[in-house]
Amino acid sequence: MRVDLPGGKAIESVRGDITGERTEAIVNAANSSLMGGGGVDGAIHRAGGSRILEECRQIRKAKYPQGLPEGQAVATTGGDLAARYVIHTVGPIWTGGDRREPEVLASCYRESLRVAEELGVNSVAFPAISTGIYGYPIAEAAQVAVKTVYEELPGLKNVRLVRLVAFDHATAQALERELKRVV
Repeated sequence: MRVDLPGGKAIESVRGDITGERTEAIVNAANSSLMGGGGVDGAIHRAGGSRILEECRQIRKAKYPQGLPEGQAVATTGGDLAARYVIHTVGPIWTGGDRREPEVLASCYRESLRVAEELGVNSVAFPAISTGIYGYPIAEAAQVAVKTVYEELPGLKNVRLVRLVAFDHATAQALERELKRVV
């Protein structure tokens, strides 16, 4: 599904594998170590190759020795991926919603868009951040994702397309429901 916004901007939801996205940047639902892991994080590191991991090591050494904080974002090369850049962000672990999880998740999307804007890219693809092993409920995560992107995208100069990539049917349905609400 696609929602067109003023100024030639758009938000799309698609079902697929984020590692195959051909946007200029893709977002990695990373863990704070930035050293790869399971789920989206592991898939991006495997598909993107060793250059991503090496840049993550440099970021840890130079800027985040204790790990990337939740809600923040940093960029590396896309390595062997079609995307030129990978924007790494650490989502919240769901504990019921009363430990600022929605605010932290929104920050992941905002900060990733800020980094994409700084990189000068015009397209970026997001996975469903925190909905895997971090346990964030899909419907609630989709609501935060769509609302945040819908609010932030009009104010950006470079980023024109945001693609929300769902790995499974349930996530795709949740994203589509939320996009229909903003139209």
